[in-house]
Amino acid sequence: MSAASRKRPVPDCPCPAAAGGDKKRTRRYNFSSIYDYDKLRILGEGAYGIVMHARHRRTGQDVAIKWIKDIHVGDDIRAVVREAGCLTACRGAPSVLQIRDVAASDTGDLFIVTELVDGGTLRDQLNLAATRRFTEPRARAAMRQLLGGVASVHAAGVIHRDIKPDNVLVGRGGAFKICDFGLATPARLPLPEEDPSRVGTLWYRAPEVVMGSRSYGAPVDMWALGCVMFRILTGQLLFTDVETEDDLLREMLHLRDEMEADGIAALKGLPSDLSQAAGDLLCGLLCFDEDTRLTAAEGLKHRWFTEEEEDACSDLVKCVNCR
Repeated sequence: MSAASRKRPVPDCPCPAAAGGDKKRTRRYNFSSIYDYDKLRILGEGAYGIVMHARHRRTGQDVAIKWIKDIHVGDDIRAVVREAGCLTACRGAPSVLQIRDVAASDTGDLFIVTELVDGGTLRDQLNLAATRRFTEPRARAAMRQLLGGVASVHAAGVIHRDIKPDNVLVGRGGAFKICDFGLATPARLPLPEEDPSRVGTLWYRAPEVVMGSRSYGAPVDMWALGCVMFRILTGQLLFTDVETEDDLLREMLHLRDEMEADGIAALKGLPSDLSQAAGDLLCGLLCFDEDTRLTAAEGLKHRWFTEEEEDACSDLVKCVNCR
């Protein structure tokens, strides 16, 4: 097969105009050729695609290629264009996976080409850790990167909508990269007409989404970061025995009531020597009310990151945000 490149830059806007299945409409997308790349090995497989380690034939550059399942150039390509556009909007952000290209095969399959980060995921690290949790200094370093990445995503006008340890790649030196923008969307109303239950993974889904809101925004990512922070500190999911959204909402409402009364002490399983500053940040991320939930920019300015010395507290005291 010809390896001739049919190159066109990835869309520059977060969400380019969508194209449907009509061939005349899909001609506006002149993707690169997937045959410019040699597939080396499969890195992972998820519900929406397969990720492969590949190498560009001409330049020799190693890349990761996400093959989008069940979407073809001749069919509806809006989802792929939206994902690629959201990634493009976040170009240059150090804690976000960087897009390189969008390619197509002769059969119409679509592929998103990104930088290669081949160190596993944050979930892998948590599963391999002897204690299944991070020390507080390590958790602080992780959360600083994650908040910085999400701040960049939000500053680019994008909502990720599926923040979780599985979607955080770990590179050399422990550098984190937020990945998998398959559910990402521009942060403007109206949001895509879709079932709210598809927004995020159940255990990281924000209260407003669980309650059926279609006017949610960037705070959904902040709630998910709170769930990630809890898991990093404890090695456990925030909500364990839930299988449905009804189960999750019931547990959320119970936690909200307990946090209003007891603050951070309502979160069971946290280290007994966790600093007050860490608990304060966690409370700010897990505010039930999206309007008072911390933003990523606010989180980065939190005293947990800015204070040179943390006041260790053996008692889990009530935090300011939850009074």
